[in-house]
Amino acid sequence: MPPFEIIVVPALSDNYIYIAHDSSNKTTLVVDPSEAKPVVDVLNARGWTITHILNTHHHGDHIGGNQELLEKYNPILIGPLSEESRIPNMHQMIKEGDTIDIGGHEGLVFETPGHTNGHIAVWFEDSDALFCGDTLFALGCGRVFEGTMEQMWTSLKKLRSLPSSTKIFCGHEYTLSNAKFAQSIDPQNEALQQQIKKFESMRADGIPTIPTLLKDELNTNPFLRADDISFAKTLNLEANDPVAIFAETRSRKDNF
Repeated sequence: MPPFEIIVVPALSDNYIYIAHDSSNKTTLVVDPSEAKPVVDVLNARGWTITHILNTHHHGDHIGGNQELLEKYNPILIGPLSEESRIPNMHQMIKEGDTIDIGGHEGLVFETPGHTNGHIAVWFEDSDALFCGDTLFALGCGRVFEGTMEQMWTSLKKLRSLPSSTKIFCGHEYTLSNAKFAQSIDPQNEALQQQIKKFESMRADGIPTIPTLLKDELNTNPFLRADDISFAKTLNLEANDPVAIFAETRSRKDNF
């Protein structure tokens, strides 16, 4: 089976919606539709119709287009079981360790609390694709709104353990602002400097920086490196445990 063809659809001011299509069986998955119109425009241009919607969490900028798309296409709406009360009209509710079948493509479900208590991410091994909402970003991670710092660090470690070839499809184009912060706390990281140059060039040309590759994030994303002793030394926090280092890094970003 061929991998999904994945279209990156900009929405709102800085959101991304993802449309994953399999031409062999006409399956089309829409991930985190913040609004309906950009999705409908892509579908009309390509002659596709939605078969499934996946929501990673309940925030309005990830589910705002659900109702209109449900009414227009009647797809199966999938989302986190623990956010059942906050995402209306779900047909399939999923939790840690579940798998979802999207036209023969199997997605493994991870519970990734922190940004919200019920946040999930889904990894499609056959497409090297991780849809992670607002848990992990290029050079960043989501704000810890509902969960704890320990939960968020645990969630990031789950995603960090995936194959390094994994493509990260996250919820927002935050990359350049994340880059400024990462550079401020990790100025000697040569891999980070190269990534920033690449991302700056992409944005100058109007190209999304997403997907980013996990193998690059492992070396450059400060929020994945809280247990890296060299990074801890850079912050003068080598005497602290990884949760404390992560929490301090997140706090500095919140106030950057």
